[in-house]
Amino acid sequence: MVDKNKFELLHTDAGSRARVGKVHTAHGVIDTPVFMPVGTLGTVKGIHQKELNEDIRARIILGNTYHLYLRPGVDVVSEAGGLHKFINWERPILTDSGGYQVFSLAHRRKIKPEGVTFQSHIDGSKHLFTPESATQIQLQLGADIIMAFDECTPYPCEYKYALNSMKLTHKWLDRCLAYFDQVESFPHGYDVTLAPIVQGSTFSDLRKQSAEYIAEKGRPINAIGGLSVGEPAEEMYRITDEVTNVLPESSARYLMGVGTPANLVTCIGLGIDMFDCVLPSRNARHGLLYTWDGIINIKNERWKQDYSPIDDSSRSHTSRNHTKAYLRHLVHVGELLGAQIATLHNLSFFLELVDTAREKILDGTFVEWSKGVIPRLESRR
Repeated sequence: MVDKNKFELLHTDAGSRARVGKVHTAHGVIDTPVFMPVGTLGTVKGIHQKELNEDIRARIILGNTYHLYLRPGVDVVSEAGGLHKFINWERPILTDSGGYQVFSLAHRRKIKPEGVTFQSHIDGSKHLFTPESATQIQLQLGADIIMAFDECTPYPCEYKYALNSMKLTHKWLDRCLAYFDQVESFPHGYDVTLAPIVQGSTFSDLRKQSAEYIAEKGRPINAIGGLSVGEPAEEMYRITDEVTNVLPESSARYLMGVGTPANLVTCIGLGIDMFDCVLPSRNARHGLLYTWDGIINIKNERWKQDYSPIDDSSRSHTSRNHTKAYLRHLVHVGELLGAQIATLHNLSFFLELVDTAREKILDGTFVEWSKGVIPRLESRR
C-alpha cells in the first residue's frame, strides 16, 4: 500500500545541520525535533495519559512489539481497536519491531536468516519473529510508525560480524517492505509508515553503505540504530554525523535509544529530528533529575532540608509545587509517588529541551545556545 504519511522540512539552521520539520501521521502532526517517551507495555511507567498530554506535552509515544506480543497479546490489543484505543491515547504512536530485543535478550534468542527465535523471559516458551510477522504484528497493534525488523549489533563487535549483521538487516528490510507494500488496507483503517534502520556498528564504511541502501528505499522516516549500546559519546557523534551526511534531507531522521540532554542537543546539531530513550524515566526511579543547571541526585544529603521547589520553571505542576526535601523523602523511603514526581519532571524537561532547541533553530541562535547549554546540562549537583 502507498505510504501517504510524509515528512515536511521547514527550516535548516545556517550554522549547523539542525532542522525544524513536521511528521504528518493519521493521529496528528509531530513537530520536530521531538523526544518520544517510551511506553514499553502500553504505559510510560507511573505516568497517566492525561499527564503525558497536558504536563509533559508528548507529541508521540513508543510501544514495544515484543513485550506487547507476549502481554497482553496482539489479539487483545487489536480487538480493542488498536493500541490508541486500548490505552486511550489520541496522538501518534511508534512501535519498535523487536529488533532491539535481538540485542538486549541475546542470551534468550537464536538468529537465523529466516528470523529470530526468542525464548520468553516470562515462561520460557519459544516464539519466532520474522520480518513478515514483525511487520504484521505492528500493523495489528495499530501504530502510526512501525519499524523494520533488524539486528542491533553489540558494542564492541568485530568487523566481520558487523558486516554480516548489516547484510542480514538489509535482507530483512527488503522482506519487511515487500510485506508492507502489498497490504491493500491497513487493519485499523488509517495510514501507517514503515521506517528502515541503518546499521553497521562503529565502522564508517559499513554505516555509509547501510545509509545508502536505506536512502534508496525512499521512505519518509529513516532510523539510525545500533548506537547508545556502550560506545563512547564521541563515537556515537561521529557515526551520527557520517550517516546524516548520507541520508536524504527530505526524510525525517530518527536516532534510536538516545540519550542524555547533552546527547540530544549535540545530535540535533548533526541533523537528527527524532529521539527516544528510557533514560529520563528509568533514572527518575533512581532519584536522578535533569534540569537546565545539570543533573540532581535527589538522594543526596544536601537536599534533606531544601524547601525550595524541585524546579520552579518546570512544565510539571508537581515540580513547581513540591520541594526538593519532600521528593528526597519520597524517594528515600521508596514511595511510588516519588518515582511519579521524578518521572513527570524528567519527561517534562526532555520535551521542553527539544521545544527550546526548535525555537533556537528558527530564530538563528541554535549554535550559540547549544555551546552554552551543553556544559550546564552535563554538570552535576
